[in-house]
Amino acid sequence: MNVEEEVGKLKEEIQRLGQKQPDGSYKVTFGVIFNDDRCANIFEALVGTLRAAKKRKIVKYDGELLLQGVHDNVEITLLPPPAVAAA
Repeated sequence: MNVEEEVGKLKEEIQRLGQKQPDGSYKVTFGVIFNDDRCANIFEALVGTLRAAKKRKIVKYDGELLLQGVHDNVEITLLPPPAVAAA
């Protein structure tokens, strides 16, 4: 699976596990994603996928490296897709 494909799957999983916000974003904690069985089967390197998504400005969270246990309560926000400009 390539990086773009993994980031796409990460977006789906955050939407499945997270809470939708009024602005269209989704929020979920790192611990919820990390401890989810389905995510464990999909992502070989969850932290690497999160970092790639953050670099592409798809998700937002505090810090660089998330570690299980220590950062379980860190909130990950899946940013809403950019609004398409009306013609």
